[in-house]
Amino acid sequence: MERRFWLERWSKNQIGFHQEQFNPTLVRHWPGLDLPAACPVFVPLCGKTRDMRWLSMQGHKVLGIELSELAVDAYFDESGEPVSVTEEQGLSCHRGQTAEIYQGDFFDLTAAHLKGVRACFDRGSLVALPVDMRRRYADHLLRVLDDDVQILLLTVEYDQALVAGPPHSVSEDEVRELYGKRCTVNVLESSSSDQVPPHFRSQGVERITNTAYHLRKNE
Repeated sequence: MERRFWLERWSKNQIGFHQEQFNPTLVRHWPGLDLPAACPVFVPLCGKTRDMRWLSMQGHKVLGIELSELAVDAYFDESGEPVSVTEEQGLSCHRGQTAEIYQGDFFDLTAAHLKGVRACFDRGSLVALPVDMRRRYADHLLRVLDDDVQILLLTVEYDQALVAGPPHSVSEDEVRELYGKRCTVNVLESSSSDQVPPHFRSQGVERITNTAYHLRKNE
């Protein structure tokens, strides 16, 4: 059902989750990861996010994975990048100047696809998934990432009883339950905001809490 849901959102251009500007939390906290110059980084469930361009501007080789071919094509079309497509271990790899995006199911991704990746940026992946899929997602992510990889994870928290996601509400307790056994987990910042999506406000959600976490996978 989730697969059909997201493909339909892209086919109908219902992509209110897409941000036209670089994510300010990414810009604020990425330098603190103190990564090696030009190291590969990974953006799961990437859509056509402009954050991949920002990461490329920092000198990184950027890898992404996205279910929707429409989203992958849009990323390269909007930047006017020439792109080549090859098959790599069951996934279509779209290579452009600023990113390499695997088109397909996240759960078909293997460690071989992400060889050498040193960091991951998750702005909208974990929160895109319902609770029963989040454990599977976190487990698979940690399986395909090398040891000592750093993750910058962004979440939102609100009264889930008032409105169904996405984005789904993810608490700090859940983050620690999902990642704490295999990663160190630190809160970088957490703040409450009255800037909520219109469909949330119409259902009675007046405030959300935005939290940024730094995770480091244990060796």
